Amino acid sequence: MAVMDATDRAILDELRRDARASMTAIAEAVHISRAGAHARIKRLTESGVITGYTVRTDPVQLGHHASAYVMLAIEQATWQEVQERLRAIPEVEHMALVGGDFDVILLVRASDARDLRRIVLEDIQAIPSIRSTRTTLIFEDFTKH
Repeated sequence: MAVMDATDRAILDELRRDARASMTAIAEAVHISRAGAHARIKRLTESGVITGYTVRTDPVQLGHHASAYVMLAIEQATWQEVQERLRAIPEVEHMALVGGDFDVILLVRASDARDLRRIVLEDIQAIPSIRSTRTTLIFEDFTKH
């Protein structure tokens, strides 16, 4: 586990706000030298704290007018198989293995309600190791940064 200080956390906050920010802009925002910022970001990347950079998008602007969290109860010891099958479904944007009433939570983005129904009933529930599902519709998305 990487040891991080307040400056490292400030750098990560800046990168979360804008992953395309220049090294100079990040250094100025956290009040360190450009070389210092570069060295810290390199260390955070090499230690595995920073695993990549991404773009946040508006799902509706991308044509995904129906989104849902789909909770799955799966048979014991089938997670690897289920995970592989779920990765093959393009509309599954995120998946997490969790503890509690369900074993897996999915974020599913679909073009409309009919498409969402197809994904849940025909693609997800067709996986033999899935015992049950519960779907919760998303009315509005909010992101922290």
